[in-house]
Amino acid sequence: MNAGKIAAGVLVLSGIVAGAAIWWLQVYAYYEPAAFTPGAEIALTPLGGGAPEVIVADNVEGVDAGSSPLRFRACFTTPLSQAMLTETYAMYDKPTPLVGPGWFSCYDAGRIDAALETGEALAFLSVHDIHPGIDRVVAVFPDGRAYAWHQLNGEVAD
Repeated sequence: MNAGKIAAGVLVLSGIVAGAAIWWLQVYAYYEPAAFTPGAEIALTPLGGGAPEVIVADNVEGVDAGSSPLRFRACFTTPLSQAMLTETYAMYDKPTPLVGPGWFSCYDAGRIDAALETGEALAFLSVHDIHPGIDRVVAVFPDGRAYAWHQLNGEVAD
């Protein structure tokens, strides 16, 4: 009888430890600060295509992970107006902000999505195929707050 209780306790404890490890790996592991050094700045694709152009971005804060290209998130501000941006850069059809880690508090996918739905925020193509089948998208609010994320673009990666 004691051996059965001990075996059951070991199984339960193992399950708890494994569950905690899986949760920690999903929420915290692999993330690292994103680098916005020369060549990796925030950029937008001009109307009519062409190479993405670096835009003015202040207070840039971001996270990324080598384990998945979809884990990129960034928050920043820009002095560029929505009117100027829409006249210069390509809009993005069907933007879908992906939920980021809860501890990355500047990025709130639900709030960004709601603002995109109402037209308060506007979405722009940053980089098409930043990874095969994945685009970088930037959403800009009227007050200059802006957010970036990666999302699937529906193209089949080779």
